[in-house]
Amino acid sequence: MRILGIESSSLVASVAVVTDDILTAEYTVNFKKTHSQTLLPMIDEMMKLLEIGPETVDAIAVSGGPGSFTGLRIGSATAKGLGLALGKPLIHVPTVDAMAYNLYSSSALICPIMDARRNQVYTGLYHYKDRFEIVKEQCPMDMGVLAAELNDRGEKVIFLGDGVPVYKEQIEKLLTVPYDFAPAHMNRQRAGAVAALGAVYYREGRIETAADHGPDYLRKSQAERERAGETL
Repeated sequence: MRILGIESSSLVASVAVVTDDILTAEYTVNFKKTHSQTLLPMIDEMMKLLEIGPETVDAIAVSGGPGSFTGLRIGSATAKGLGLALGKPLIHVPTVDAMAYNLYSSSALICPIMDARRNQVYTGLYHYKDRFEIVKEQCPMDMGVLAAELNDRGEKVIFLGDGVPVYKEQIEKLLTVPYDFAPAHMNRQRAGAVAALGAVYYREGRIETAADHGPDYLRKSQAERERAGETL
């Protein structure tokens, strides 16, 4: 089984191939480049290095949100275009779930945080107890409310994500439980995790057609909120 993974929910642009539960290639860039300029050339270069064609993949796993509205649209459009052209199914992998999957087998409570601005984060809570377990499904939250919830749980927490440098000072001020921060090679979105978790979902039959796929933004865009007179 071969899964192509695509991750573009943030500044990170990342593509990967997982073949029979082995990460055979991953190409990740965390730099100020437009995903529309990078994803397809990255996929093409990766496939050439592996000496395989895109038609050899069984499915395309894509980071389905939350995240950057533009980034998610580009990733979704790329996956849909490939899926339609190749006749391959898509696997919608929630962005925060895939981030947590980076820390598979961690004994601490895994808490990814993506900066959603205005003291808000996209987050979720995850355990590894014999298997990867979703404790709290991904959602938008106020950082102060999240800190209070983590304190109430009373468990050691490990944080990762682009929200860490933004809210690190607040975490250090508010957290009363033990905590840590994931190291550089595990603390951002990676297509390898999207593809690996996608492979699990594929075996479970959690696939969709390219025509049916769409990103899950979790909340309205800033323009939509402002038009509706909302503050968050």
